[in-house]
Amino acid sequence: MDVTLDTIRDIQLYQSKTGYRFSVDALLLFDFVHMKRVEKIADLGAGSGIVGILLAKGYPDAKVTLFELQDNLVKLAEKNVLLNLLEDRIRVVRCDIRTLHNLRLTPRAYDLAVSNPPFRRLKSGRISIEDEKAIARHEIKLRLEELIATASYLLKERGRFYIIYHPHRLSEIMEKLRKRGLEPKRLRFVHSNISSEAKMVLIEAVKGGRVGLKVERPLYIYREDGSYTEEMMKIYKP
Repeated sequence: MDVTLDTIRDIQLYQSKTGYRFSVDALLLFDFVHMKRVEKIADLGAGSGIVGILLAKGYPDAKVTLFELQDNLVKLAEKNVLLNLLEDRIRVVRCDIRTLHNLRLTPRAYDLAVSNPPFRRLKSGRISIEDEKAIARHEIKLRLEELIATASYLLKERGRFYIIYHPHRLSEIMEKLRKRGLEPKRLRFVHSNISSEAKMVLIEAVKGGRVGLKVERPLYIYREDGSYTEEMMKIYKP
């Protein structure tokens, strides 16, 4: 596998040169997580492991499980866990999230679950010629309702699920979260700049939570001159 070695925040990461590579979405998802104390974290569709590794650094007492389907990404995630000296707290599990319950994991055992899932329906958008990219971006191997069902299965009562998704499917995701007992509690829309419409939405849902939703101020990635905003600079380099 032809890879690059990249540094982001306080971690290093091997990534495929031609396959799936993390984007700013992963950093935004990590930054959106706000919990005082965490013991067990599940990263659903972990890719090369960036979000789970960042969370392991942010919560030094937590155990993290990276769930990933694609063999090449599983291998990269394993290398990245070793590279960042986190093998005592992070394990990588190759599995299909749709049938994760077959692994005989203890249900309702995780405090926190995160996911940066594929959000394009199969008939929308251009399908990448690279299978790795296509699976990461389109609902080829995992549909939204299957992801949410798995998150609900893993989370403790009052556990939290964090996801970054496309705004055009917001009403759909809100409905599916509630159907699985995950009450949306925080939303934050992400814009390229102050003049653009939202390109992504960050959602926090609480298992068994009460109704009550907070919409936070928008997050802007770029200034009008194309440079990163001050907030984005802090997310990249705290």
